[in-house]
Amino acid sequence: MKYNSFCEEGQKRNMPTPVANDESAENEKAENSVRFGTAEALEEVMKLTDVGTMTRLLHECIAYQRALDLDLENLLSHRSDLDRQLHHLQKSAEVLHIVRGESDHVLSNVRSTSHLADQVSGKVRELDLAQSRVNDTLSRIDAIVERGNCIDGVKKAMDAEDYESAANFVQIFLQIDARYKDSGSDQRDQLMASKKQLEGIVRKRLAAAVDQRDHHTILRFIKLYAPLRLEEEGLQVYVGYLKKVISMRSRIEFEHVVELMEQQASDSGLGNYQNEQVNFVGCLTNLFKDIVLAVEENNEILQSLCGEDGIVYAICELQEECDSRGSLILKKYMDYRQLGKLTSEINAQNKNLLAVGVPEGPDPRDVELYLEEMLSLMQLGEDYTEFMLSKIRGLSSVDPELLPRATKSFKSGNFSKVVQDITGFYVILEGFFMVENVRKAIKIDEQVPDSLTTSMVDDVFYVLQSCCRRAISTLNINSVIAVLSGASSLLANEYHEALQQKMREPNLGARLFLGGVGVQKTGTEIATALNNMDVSSEYVLKLRHEIEEQCAEAFPAPADRERIKSCLSELGDMSNNFKQLLNAGMEQLVATVTPRIRPVLDSVATISYELSEAEYADNEVNDPWVQRLLHAVETNAGWLQPVMTANNYDSFVHLVIDFITKRLEVIMMQKRFSQLGGLQLDRDARTLVSHFSGMTQRTVRDKFARLTQMATILNLEKVSEILDFWGENSGPMTWRLTPAEVRRVLGLRVDFRPEAIAALKL
Repeated sequence: MKYNSFCEEGQKRNMPTPVANDESAENEKAENSVRFGTAEALEEVMKLTDVGTMTRLLHECIAYQRALDLDLENLLSHRSDLDRQLHHLQKSAEVLHIVRGESDHVLSNVRSTSHLADQVSGKVRELDLAQSRVNDTLSRIDAIVERGNCIDGVKKAMDAEDYESAANFVQIFLQIDARYKDSGSDQRDQLMASKKQLEGIVRKRLAAAVDQRDHHTILRFIKLYAPLRLEEEGLQVYVGYLKKVISMRSRIEFEHVVELMEQQASDSGLGNYQNEQVNFVGCLTNLFKDIVLAVEENNEILQSLCGEDGIVYAICELQEECDSRGSLILKKYMDYRQLGKLTSEINAQNKNLLAVGVPEGPDPRDVELYLEEMLSLMQLGEDYTEFMLSKIRGLSSVDPELLPRATKSFKSGNFSKVVQDITGFYVILEGFFMVENVRKAIKIDEQVPDSLTTSMVDDVFYVLQSCCRRAISTLNINSVIAVLSGASSLLANEYHEALQQKMREPNLGARLFLGGVGVQKTGTEIATALNNMDVSSEYVLKLRHEIEEQCAEAFPAPADRERIKSCLSELGDMSNNFKQLLNAGMEQLVATVTPRIRPVLDSVATISYELSEAEYADNEVNDPWVQRLLHAVETNAGWLQPVMTANNYDSFVHLVIDFITKRLEVIMMQKRFSQLGGLQLDRDARTLVSHFSGMTQRTVRDKFARLTQMATILNLEKVSEILDFWGENSGPMTWRLTPAEVRRVLGLRVDFRPEAIAALKL
């Protein structure tokens, strides 16, 4: 039994089972293994009959026992540490016991304190309820007393005609009554009777003050509407008074303007439109000023009646006066300037340009005056509308539904409709003014001293710039589009025709070199015509850029910008058209000049490039043809430089260079060269490049690139040297000659064998 218990204890501790060292024992154990420390092991041992097996198991058991002994010794080695820890735990347990006792004592005190606090709070709530009832009772008693005082105060104040104090007593009573509605019905009836009496007096006195235009008295009684809780009625009355004042002032000024018109008509006849005394702009300005001041100076009163909604109401109501009086002023202005008649005459003139008997249109100088007046009137209306709408948008607590309604009243009112009528007249008159002045500028075109262009260019673009600026100032997108379209049409037709008229004259070349000598007057005329084209192309782009910047500020809406962008693209196209016209005119001029240079170039065909050293040295002293060519260029082309723009003269020189280089390439391809001849060609090419570089601000090396590369090839010592400059070895140089042309140039050398040239791999 002890053995079994010991074995079981060892199994519980998970002790390892000893194993034999020899291989046969391992095999035998695998067949008959015994798990020591279990009940099954005892049964196995009891069944043993073989002494050898018993002996083996005995040794295994002894080994197992030794392992257990080692484990026990290991556990016992930790005993001192365990004892020390148990001792600490024992001390801690004593402290915890003390803490537990103290915590139980604290818990008991907290419970008793909590119970006491509940009792006290209950008493406090009872006292608070009682106090609130007492305070409420006292407040009701005070209210009854105060209402009685208000009733007496109202009567005494009314007897003394101290209506401000009476209104204050009414206001105090109504505030008390709104708080305590369940008592004081008799007092309420008495007060309401007094309130009704006071309202009648205030209305009567205010109406009398309005009739007498007594502003001080009006302000006194209008302030009583808020204490009497008649804010909306007071707002309507006061705004109505403001409308009457504005209407009266505007009517007086309008009648004065009409009187001046009638006096002018009787004194000078209906045709006199330029009397400075008839000032419709000033009349409309004063109307807007009165409306704005009515809102600004009465802002506090309006806000005291109905808050910020009162301000919006006043603005909308006063806008009705603007619609009435403002539209009347604009209509009278249209009658005064007879805009309907003027536009009819202009339309008739546009439809019957070639007809006989059509009355002549109005004087453009008068039209310009009308345009400035209409622009001022439209800008006044736009500035006034924007100011009022920004005033409404700046109010923080206004009803959100009021802003759309206010905006609609401004945009769709009668005044806005009349402004649209004036805008229609403006577009027609602006178009007429622009066309007439552009035509006049073209008609009186003349040479301007110390200028490379004629007067037409600056005059036409000044007119277009002024008209476009004025159209943008109207802030009406349709006006801008119409004027821009008219400007583009003028540039594309009449102005385009005027630019090329000079270059269309017959026998231009013969007159340019009359008697074989350049004629300064004719050359100046031709150069000026080309300068007009060049400067016009530049002016169109400047005009487009300026209009684009101004429209970006005036029309932020994307849809408007797209429409303007479409019109501006037409101006961009006009710049390209002027450049094409300039190129055609420049080619015509070059075609007139180059025949004067061609004989010198043709003489190059007689010059030999199969040079000996003596001939090469002689050419260095006596140039065979280059200086004669440069002299011919200076004589026939250089004299035009002072009368041409820098851009035009550069283009002209480059076209002449193109003619020279192409002709020289053809001539040189027909010659035979020695190596010294190649050196001579290189020297000739360098001389040409150096001279023409001084004649123009643009680079000319690319023009002579093919000729220079031909000279480089003809300077080679042998055919194979071309590979040092070709393909990957070309470095920064870009070859302008094709491989076939390179072979052809190599073939011009008298000392290069055709077989070596053919063998090149280019």
